Amino acid sequence: MSLPYLGAVGAADRADAELYQNTRRFLLTPGAHAYFARASAAEGMASPHTGQDMIWPMGIIIRGIPSGDPTEITRCLDLLKATHAATGFMHESFNKDDPSRFTRTWFAWANTLFGEFILQVLDQHPRLLTR
Repeated sequence: MSLPYLGAVGAADRADAELYQNTRRFLLTPGAHAYFARASAAEGMASPHTGQDMIWPMGIIIRGIPSGDPTEITRCLDLLKATHAATGFMHESFNKDDPSRFTRTWFAWANTLFGEFILQVLDQHPRLLTR
């Protein structure tokens, strides 16, 4: 998911885009990828590190950054807004059914990446932040 962010592949405009898009679809398909969680509170990538029921906000953010699709970006913003557990901060992970169960009260890496995502949305899709 993060390869376009890192500059390793193109998300849509280079020869490696097809491989990336196929990988992205796999990672975001419930049932196909063991660490994709979808439940009442949210959907997103989990990991062996925090468990299959614990979604990573960084995964949601890195799903939105290279997207370019306003609908998907809005979905990512909505998920992040709904799952910060009234703290105003991104966490390392949160439970797919209960975002008030989370790991790391403060996780600078996720908060910084979230800030970068917001700045990108402001630059490329400012109307998404005014709704």
